Amino acid sequence: MTDNQDKKPNPRRRTSQNKPGKKSPLPTYRRGPFNWLIILLIVITGMMILNQSRGIKELRWDEFVKHVEDKNIKSIKVGDTEISGKFTEAYVQEHEGVSKFAVDYKPEVDDIWLTELRKQMIADGVEIETAPPRIWLYMLMQWLLPLIILVAVFYFLFARNLRGGAGGMLMSFGRSKHRIHSKDRAKVNFQDVAGIEEAKEELSEIIEFLKNPKKFQRLGGRIPRGVLLIGPPGCGKTLLAKAIAGEADVPFFSISGSDFVEMFVGVGASRVRDLFKQAKDNSPCIIFLDEVDAIGRKRGPGFVGGGHDEREQTLNAILVEMDGFETNDQVIVIAATNRADILDHALTRPGRFDRQVFVPLPDLKGRVEILKVHAKKVKLAADANLERVARGTPMFSGADLAAIINEAALAATMAEKKSIETADLEEARDKVRWGRAKRSRVIDKNEKEITAYHEAGHTLVQSLLEEADPLHKVSIIPRGPMGGATFALPEKDRTIFTKKYCMALLQVCFGGRIAEELFFDDVTSGAQSDIQQATRIAKQMVLTWGMSSELGLISYGPDSGLGESSYVMPGDKEYSERTAEKIDHEIKEFTDEAYTDAKDLIGKNKNSLEKIAKALLKYETLDADDVQLLLDGGELDKPTVADLLAAEQAKNNNSKPEKKKTKNEEPNN
Repeated sequence: MTDNQDKKPNPRRRTSQNKPGKKSPLPTYRRGPFNWLIILLIVITGMMILNQSRGIKELRWDEFVKHVEDKNIKSIKVGDTEISGKFTEAYVQEHEGVSKFAVDYKPEVDDIWLTELRKQMIADGVEIETAPPRIWLYMLMQWLLPLIILVAVFYFLFARNLRGGAGGMLMSFGRSKHRIHSKDRAKVNFQDVAGIEEAKEELSEIIEFLKNPKKFQRLGGRIPRGVLLIGPPGCGKTLLAKAIAGEADVPFFSISGSDFVEMFVGVGASRVRDLFKQAKDNSPCIIFLDEVDAIGRKRGPGFVGGGHDEREQTLNAILVEMDGFETNDQVIVIAATNRADILDHALTRPGRFDRQVFVPLPDLKGRVEILKVHAKKVKLAADANLERVARGTPMFSGADLAAIINEAALAATMAEKKSIETADLEEARDKVRWGRAKRSRVIDKNEKEITAYHEAGHTLVQSLLEEADPLHKVSIIPRGPMGGATFALPEKDRTIFTKKYCMALLQVCFGGRIAEELFFDDVTSGAQSDIQQATRIAKQMVLTWGMSSELGLISYGPDSGLGESSYVMPGDKEYSERTAEKIDHEIKEFTDEAYTDAKDLIGKNKNSLEKIAKALLKYETLDADDVQLLLDGGELDKPTVADLLAAEQAKNNNSKPEKKKTKNEEPNN
């Protein structure tokens, strides 16, 4: 009888020999017999109390005496603390079915009155009985019911959590706060994810492994135990995780890094153990840790907290659980973060998160695909050009592009249009990047003129420099904190920046300030953002990109790698004061050179700049074709903003129904 083959397999026990592709059941929670017993006692007690009080009229003693005198009493029962009885049939019919009554009875006070009333009731034929003592009901009301309530509270709030391990003493703090997704509930799949094809391919391998593990084990390969999704915010890391839930036919445990940490020490580690225990019991499955940097930061002197820090204990628990996976556990951990540089080395080493998938900002092709995915949910006009919008949105994330489609749909709806046009998409793009246009803002005439010449300076330099990105449009309509803006339309996405391109950017930045000096013999604070952008570009050229001939090919910028220099506190410099002076000198050399070149360029084309500025004052917004026509010596002939407003007002007036004439009104001859 010791042969293992004679033992019947337990159908509830999960093993690693599950059939590939078979859907694993989600964990179920059933009520035990003790739960049902408590519920039954509570229901019985409630029904008894309800039956005792149903249809009974509570009387005062004086009311009871009056009913006796009026001969409304049919029978009574005298108890220890209460007199109960029934009304006569005549009284019941007269008072809509109230047949019973109850009176508080105190023998030491009411016994003399009851003796007198008893004689009168006997004479009236009232049946008088002595009720047996109801000790059990008194005990039930005084002791048993509170005891049942206390036991129920203890069981539901404490006893069930005591079985959950450490950290579960106070309610459910030690239980994991994960959310379980199944294929039936997931509404996102890989068709809804665009612009990150390489990341989708790597994750497709994991989904295929979960569905068919023997396919990979045939050649001895081992699937990665952990996958780390790295990328800027809004690039689709969480969307990828949702798509995995839609594609994989396995349980999907989703939790955020911040859900592990509470004010109680040890709770995070307990939740980690609870999460991985449930995942192993339901393998094959996927665990998704969103914002893992909340608990996965580096351990070292650069961070506050010792070996007993709550966050560090949680990290240690994750490291131990991931290292304890067996090759046949079929549990894949996927984590997402936008701060991979601060993650602990032990978390990113092979054997834990041994595959890192970079989810970058989408390129031009990716932006077009993302816009098409989101455009399926709205109604676009036939002339809506998504490729033009994609060209004008470099460095936009997938979330930004989704916001553009949504804002365009809202704008078209408010304008009562039948579909979304290209103008709505471009207005939505400007709104997402710069803010809402402040058309109702009252601007001083002199301030508006300075803004027009300032933006004309940017526009002129942007149009004349071959190394700069092509001009898209220029506007002096205030948006957000800016009084105006000049927009470029890059022909392609740039992965590298040449020195000539950087110098062209610096010249475009200084074009507005130079125009103010030439035409107003003064400078304003409007160039604040231009100066900040130019300084940032010049610093990158000197400190990081090695474009300074004086300093050579040495990086003086902050180290963003994972080496020991990551523990250097912010503000510490890794070069001497003499080198710092050279850095300042080289940055100023680049900005001075760009300023001089831009000033010479504007000086040679001063008349063209003035024509652009006057056109901006008249039309407020010019596109690239309008600017090119002015540079070629032509004149603009299109309706102004005032003309458009007047036409809109006239259209509204004509659309109003005419007032009906009354009988007394006569037409004038």
